[in-house]
Amino acid sequence: MDGGRGRELSGRVSDFASSPQGAGLILLTGATGYVGGRLLRTLEADGKRIRCLARRPEYLRARVGATTEVVQGDVLDPDSLRGALRDIHTAYYLVHSMAAGSSYADDDRRGATAFATAAREAGVQRIVYLGGLGDGDRLSPHLESRQEVGRILRDSGVPTVEFRASIVIGSGSLSFEVLRALVEKLPVMVTPRWVHTRTQPIGIEDLIGYLREALDHPAGQSAIYEIGGPDQVSYGDLMREYARLRELRRVMIPVPVLTPRLSGLWLALVSPVYARVGRELIGGLRNETVVRNTRALEAFRVRPRGVKQALTRALANEDSAFAATRWSDALSAHRPAPTWGGLKFGSRLVDSRVAWVALTPEQTFRPIARIGGKAGWYYGNRLWRLRGALDWLAGGPGMRRGRRDPEALVPG
Repeated sequence: MDGGRGRELSGRVSDFASSPQGAGLILLTGATGYVGGRLLRTLEADGKRIRCLARRPEYLRARVGATTEVVQGDVLDPDSLRGALRDIHTAYYLVHSMAAGSSYADDDRRGATAFATAAREAGVQRIVYLGGLGDGDRLSPHLESRQEVGRILRDSGVPTVEFRASIVIGSGSLSFEVLRALVEKLPVMVTPRWVHTRTQPIGIEDLIGYLREALDHPAGQSAIYEIGGPDQVSYGDLMREYARLRELRRVMIPVPVLTPRLSGLWLALVSPVYARVGRELIGGLRNETVVRNTRALEAFRVRPRGVKQALTRALANEDSAFAATRWSDALSAHRPAPTWGGLKFGSRLVDSRVAWVALTPEQTFRPIARIGGKAGWYYGNRLWRLRGALDWLAGGPGMRRGRRDPEALVPG
């Protein structure tokens, strides 16, 4: 997409027509993901009427408040969108298909088209979308896909507020978890060229602030807002600042050539990302992702924190925040839903054993809730670790992703 056109649209603040602000039922897509999950908690705390669209509702229902509705649906299934968008005033489009493999751009295109069409037919008053910063004609496939989705939503005729952001700093976000893994595990790092590309990170609280304030923005005309913190830094600068805050000594050795494919495999060795996801992440880091138009500071009350403050908050809040939502939830929810529930397995062999213990139910269940992660498994521990090693060899995260919470057992 042409960067000049994006800057022109982002300046149309005064063109918005007046309308009731923040009214009506909200549809939230991507609530099982990192940003969507954080936004869900904020909207619920504000007392908003929310309907969540989820491919696997059972994965989400345990996390939502009593007044939040969860419906089954998929942006790639137009029939499911009609009911989900009924009576909706504002729809948040916070989904992407990066975990789908090489076809993710086509899936994103089809999903955005189906959603835009259904939203227009349902009379939705506003769509809020989170895309990616970057302009010019040589965007990475990932960034190009993100911006194409925004264009499809705007072209639907439904007023669309598109926020474009760079790296999101917050415990549980993809960028932060990769950053943490690299700095925590590697005292000496080889740093390819993409590590030195300029970015303009934004803290998760500030990003959620923008998304929340979009509800109160006058409806009418579509607009693009480029958002970011006050600091323009490289990914290498972020790693150095993280190391400083953690009081770690780290050495970075620049290397002239390391392809996205090799870099993706490198990330898969030491971080909790799949190799293919790492390749797309690195592909995006080859482009400068900085704010060119600061109109968002005039249109919204959010005043983003700097890198140091955002990293400090992420480190301070990481235990509770990481347990609530993280980027990998979106990848898990993206996979095909299991169909075991309605099937009969025929003859079964059941091994039932009983042991009496002088403990409360809570004390008895605690070791079960801690299974996996650092606690390991109570049977076949070596086999589980071998399974993790095989997953890692196949390009998966292996044993590095860890548990959501070391003490609590939750669905998903």
